[in-house]
Amino acid sequence: MVNVERVPVNLLLNKVAQKLKEDKRVEVPEWVNFLKAGIHTEKAWENDDWYVVRLASTLRKLYLKGPIGISKLSAEYGGRVDRGSKPYHPAKGSRYIIRNMFQTLEELGYAKKDKSGRVISPQGISLLEKTSKELIAELSKENEIYKKFI
Repeated sequence: MVNVERVPVNLLLNKVAQKLKEDKRVEVPEWVNFLKAGIHTEKAWENDDWYVVRLASTLRKLYLKGPIGISKLSAEYGGRVDRGSKPYHPAKGSRYIIRNMFQTLEELGYAKKDKSGRVISPQGISLLEKTSKELIAELSKENEIYKKFI
């Protein structure tokens, strides 16, 4: 069994994002070009597909850390606020974006509400594990190190 934790994160997120982008049910909202990640960032995203990649990242975080709520996940996506000559201070990420991600994942059937937060559904687990298995199969053809994960 392939473990989602052992797969390289950037490759897994890009592959899951590609699958989500091909899914006709995922609609990217109009406001994605105008928001930034939170008060700790100065500029908006440079990547045009940031919404789908963040959706994949949220799904992975639900898999690894679920059940998890909006506030905890916003702390995960937070960063350091530059306060001039004063020391840096931690800040949370945008809770609006995370709430929207959760709602989108619930509509797709990959997440569901629980009394202790959001949890990943069996469909979401299946998507991540199948994608990681495909990715490990591709990587094992190129590199001998990944053959032990199959």
